[in-house]
This record gives sequence, C-alpha cells and structure tokens, in this order.
Amino acid sequence: MLGLEAVVLARIQFAFTIAVHIVFPAFTIGLASWLAVLEGLWLAGGRQVYRDLFAYWVRIFALTFGMGVVSGVVMSYQFGTNWSRFSDVTGAILGPLLSYEVVTAFFLEAGFLGIMLFGWERVGRGLHFLATLMVAIGTLISSFWILAANSWMHTPAGYAMVDGRFVPESWLAIVFNPSFPYRLVHMVLAAYLTTAFAVGAVGAWHLLRGRSGAASRTMLSMAMWMAALVTPVQILAGDLHGLNTLEHQPAKIAAMEGHWETGRGMPLVLFGLPDMAREETRWAVAIPRLGSLVLTHDWDGEVKGLKDWPPDERPNATLVFWTFRIMVGLGFLMLALGAASLVLRLTGRLYDRRWFLRAALAMGPAGFLAVLAGWVTTESGRQPWIVQGLMRTADAASAIDAGRVGLSLVLFVVVYLVVFGFGVRYILRLMADPPEGEPAPHADPGAGLHPMSAAAE
Repeated sequence: MLGLEAVVLARIQFAFTIAVHIVFPAFTIGLASWLAVLEGLWLAGGRQVYRDLFAYWVRIFALTFGMGVVSGVVMSYQFGTNWSRFSDVTGAILGPLLSYEVVTAFFLEAGFLGIMLFGWERVGRGLHFLATLMVAIGTLISSFWILAANSWMHTPAGYAMVDGRFVPESWLAIVFNPSFPYRLVHMVLAAYLTTAFAVGAVGAWHLLRGRSGAASRTMLSMAMWMAALVTPVQILAGDLHGLNTLEHQPAKIAAMEGHWETGRGMPLVLFGLPDMAREETRWAVAIPRLGSLVLTHDWDGEVKGLKDWPPDERPNATLVFWTFRIMVGLGFLMLALGAASLVLRLTGRLYDRRWFLRAALAMGPAGFLAVLAGWVTTESGRQPWIVQGLMRTADAASAIDAGRVGLSLVLFVVVYLVVFGFGVRYILRLMADPPEGEPAPHADPGAGLHPMSAAAE
C-alpha cells in the first residue's frame, strides 16, 4: 500500500486506533470522578442542581465509557495479528500487567456501572453513591495498570532475559519502573483537565444561549476552579516528568528541544523546523541559555544533542518537536483561561463576560488535543525502540504481507469514522440539550450548533 512496508503500516494502524481510543478514557477518568463529587455534594447539602447535573452527565459518561471499551478491545487483537513477535518476547511481563487491569479495574467498573446508571429508584442513596465511587476508582485503577505496562516499555526494569525473552525478576520493580510515577500523575491530571475544559465549554455554551440557570453556572464555575488550581500543578508535574525523561531517554528530550549538538548553556528553542537530513533546526527562534535552565535547572547544565546517537537510533525530531509544542502551548492557554476566571470571579463577572464565555467554549477540545499531542510526543520519541534500548520496533512486527495490513488499515479507518463519528455526534447533541430546569429560549440563535464545535454566537 503506497509502497510502505508492513511494519510502517502496522504502526500507522495502531497509532490510528489508539488515537481514537485514548480520547474516551481521557474523558471518562475525569468524568467519573466529577460524577462522584456531584453526588457527594448532593448527599451532603441536598442542592438539587448537583442531582440534575449528575443526571445530565451520567448519560454522556455511559456513552463515552461504552465507546472507550469497544475501541480498546480492538487494539488487543493487533498484538496478535501485527505484533506477534513483540507479544512473544514481552508476554511474560506485559501479559500479566494487562490482565491485572481487566481483573481489578474493568470488573470493578462493570460490576457497579449498572447500579450507577439504573439504580436510583432501586437501591438506597448510600449504595448508589458507593457504586459511583467504585466506578470512579475503577477508572483510576485502569490507568494505573495501563500506564505501568506502557511505562515499562519506556524504562524497563525488574526483568531478566531467558532464551531471548523477557521474564520477570521483580514485579515491584516492573510496576514501579523509573518513569511510571511521573507518567501516571501526568496522565491522570491530563484526564481531569480534559474533563474540566469539556464541562466548562458546555456550561459556557448554555450561558451564551441565554440559559443562565444554576446548572449552567455551576458547570462553568466548577470547571474553572479545576482549570485554575490543577493546571499549575500539571505544569509542575510535566517539568518533573521532563527531568525524568532527560535521565532515562535523553534522545527524546533532544528531539523535543530541537538540539543537535551537545553543549552547556543551551538555548530554549521556541520555534523552528528540525531537519533530519541536514541535522539542524532551521529558522530557530531561541532564548539563550534558557534550555539548560529548564531541562537541568542549571544555567550551565549540559544537554545532549541528537548527533550523540547514530542516525538509525534517533526519533523523528520534526514530529516530536512540534507535537511537544502543541501540548505545551495548549497547557499555557489553559493556565491563562484559569487565571482569567479567577479575576472575573473576584469581580463577580464570571458568567456574563461574553468574550470569556467564547474563550471557554473554544477551549473545550483543548484537553483532548493536548492528550493526543502528548501521546504522540511520548511514543514517537521512543522510536526506533519498542522496548527502550532493548527491542527495536522493526523486530517486533509479525511476518505479514503489507497489502493485508494496508487493507485492514483502510477498513479500520472507514468503520471507525462511521461508528465513532455517529457516537461523538450524538454526544455533542446531548451536550447541546439544556440541563434540567433550563429550557431553551424560544428564539435560540445557536440552534443547530453544538458545544465544542464552534465558538460563534
């Protein structure tokens, strides 16, 4: 297909399926926790708005959770069809980790999800709240095991090689490998921010439509508290994650920063175009010495350049460089919106400044885009290794014909666009519906539009 090798097509296929999949758990992790908070506040204070918001968002959660499960199951089959060598070599370690996720997280979520969705009139308040908490905890446990498995591929530990295969020596070292704590915190915070900006966009949408009741105001208010308080923590977590990556995956950092030569007092390259053939970052706009300060917390700290590695061991610097900047840029836009919300809250204008509401609406997809950009940075920055420094991606693929992989890729794209396209469209329609107690105005100037799809009035 298009002259591409089977391993390249297999990588594109997995990248496409995981890109579609990851946006759903990134939403449900935060949404499950927020639903637990809403129900807890309703039980504690009895305010009807929290009960109404729970009923409004639990439908969206159920649909998103279902699409996340379906899109996730498909990826597991690719380990057998396209990546059988990888499964054979790493199965003794990654197989149990992924199984633990099913046993401890998925079963917990599935066991209590029905009570959470349909148990309001069938069980007591305490049991229903327990079910909601269990679903929220289950999503976090799922993140724990998935990130443990993926982090091990980046910073393998606790293993031995027997007959060319990885076998476990210390499960504690395998699970809590060097990058795992940083990546877990970074991903969970990213999920919370993704949910916050999506919820804030829906609240802003309804406020712009003239639905200024308690539900719309509460959505925007709670989302902006999360944006203002958690975004700075996420930036700090990202900095610590970067220091960990510099220690264990310095080639990835060199690609992210667009550095080719090793040196001290390195500049911070804001923009430019890394050129893999010429081994330089063209048209670079940089701040002197700031790169070393950010990466090493030392003005004269040494930072390695990509030329320290052979050409066949370098990640795609152009891709990693720009996806990293997309993620960071969106992070600072989140920080700016959170700061603006604090100022408007103090002046009592949080709900009636239309420029701010439009900005909150426009930032609705920001969390999803940042998660995708960060994931591409992380995974592409590890290449050409599928297990860092130990197993190359090219050696992990199945012996399969490129034409067959290409055909399955086309089928995946078509089916995903149809199935998940309609699913996302329906979720947007649910978001566009007014919350309980907030009927749409008789002359709605935004009829036909959907939140997070446009910022126009």
